[in-house]
Amino acid sequence: MLHKIRRFVFTTSIIFLFWLAYTTSLQKSELITGLIVSIVIALFTYESFTRVSPENNIVKRFFSFLKYLPIFIFEMIKANVDVAKRVINPSLPINPGIVAIKTDLKSDQAKMFLANSITLTPGTLTIDVIDDTLYVHWIDVESKEPQIQKNKIATKFENLLKGVF
Repeated sequence: MLHKIRRFVFTTSIIFLFWLAYTTSLQKSELITGLIVSIVIALFTYESFTRVSPENNIVKRFFSFLKYLPIFIFEMIKANVDVAKRVINPSLPINPGIVAIKTDLKSDQAKMFLANSITLTPGTLTIDVIDDTLYVHWIDVESKEPQIQKNKIATKFENLLKGVF
């Protein structure tokens, strides 16, 4: 029980610090509102925010997310350029199709994050997630080999997201 209380207090404190950084105000009403909001959010999130196992602590997960962001941004820019080239030059090949990508991610949040990451890169759209398989519409299916499809679409995100979730 004491462990849960510590985790709750830690989560509340972190959320409250973010509140202070966001509002940049030390007015009494802002502080009280921030504390109330932090407590309410912590009630619902402290268990996932502060995992018990040391390999999944919040600091490590945060730095894993920081490693993920530049890769995601780079891949999004690369995909935007590719789609723009296809629009400007209609002679470039397109071979649209739906591919099944099997993921190693286990949590629903991780799968959702992966699906959204794929969808936010132009040229791909996650249509459905069933169990451990994502069904993705791809503007140019380059291979019929499932492992090559996964490597082109999801592996770069999936490997980094394993550290986040």
